[in-house]
Amino acid sequence: MDIAVLGAGSLGSVIGGRLAKSGHAVTLINHNAAYVEAVNREGLVLNEAGHRGVVQITARKTSEGLAPVDLVIVLVKSFHTEEAICAASGLIGPGTTVMSLQNGLGQEEILARVVGAERVIAAKTYVGGVMTAPGVVSAGTVGKETIIGELSGEVTFRVQAIATAFEEADLRCIASHNIRGAMWDKLLVNVATGALAGITRLNYGNLYDIPEIADTAVKAVAEAMHVAAALGISLATTNPQAAWDKAAAGLGFDFKTSMLQSLEKGSRTEIDFINGAVTRAGARMAVPTPVNDTLVACIKGIERALDPKTEGQAA
Repeated sequence: MDIAVLGAGSLGSVIGGRLAKSGHAVTLINHNAAYVEAVNREGLVLNEAGHRGVVQITARKTSEGLAPVDLVIVLVKSFHTEEAICAASGLIGPGTTVMSLQNGLGQEEILARVVGAERVIAAKTYVGGVMTAPGVVSAGTVGKETIIGELSGEVTFRVQAIATAFEEADLRCIASHNIRGAMWDKLLVNVATGALAGITRLNYGNLYDIPEIADTAVKAVAEAMHVAAALGISLATTNPQAAWDKAAAGLGFDFKTSMLQSLEKGSRTEIDFINGAVTRAGARMAVPTPVNDTLVACIKGIERALDPKTEGQAA
């Protein structure tokens, strides 16, 4: 299978690296020149459970000049989705499937507007990764599944084929009849840890050592579950504590959420697609979400502090 990973940061490197190691033709697309140079010169380094693996794989800054592929895995920051897929139009051919593995909700609708709904499938993954140097990633795959499916609920041939490719790459994968439920189940995990890690600047080991943080996380997840119920979403998660526990399963003490990684780089976060998705849906369904409202407000405040707006001139 010819695969392009659009936005190959830490998670895209883990997924793309594993797929390449199992024999697929994978191109990692990352705007960072240092990353591209390191991967092309020395290979992609994946560290997990004390094992160091090097994968020979192609990295590029853009998709310009590349031929259409079988599968585009989208992993750019959610707020860059439309811009990125438009710029990567050369990757899209008659048989191309576009699959989002991004955090949060709403990216499939953006992709469908650009490439057509018939090309888009949804997926969520619990795999984790932290880039410790350009082209060097600490991976977390043990016990972490990826769930994929058609938004219609069908399990089609293309879904089965992609699930098989992931399984052959030692990435546990489930082809689901209820991908919308799976999307919300994953959202619960992101709701549990992302904003709280970003606000406190704590890695998982320290985040999980503070009872008051755990209590706040469980309350945020419970709100999201109430919203999902109001929307008629069928969840596999039945207890908000389970989302908090699942978020850290198999990940090391030093693991950092993607939201924290973004803030440490001085970058915008995906808060609008995670806790923000809960608050918007809650408002639409008249379900109160005070904890998530507060988390969104705090992250937006931190973002503003990192990138203060120029004071406007008086009229």
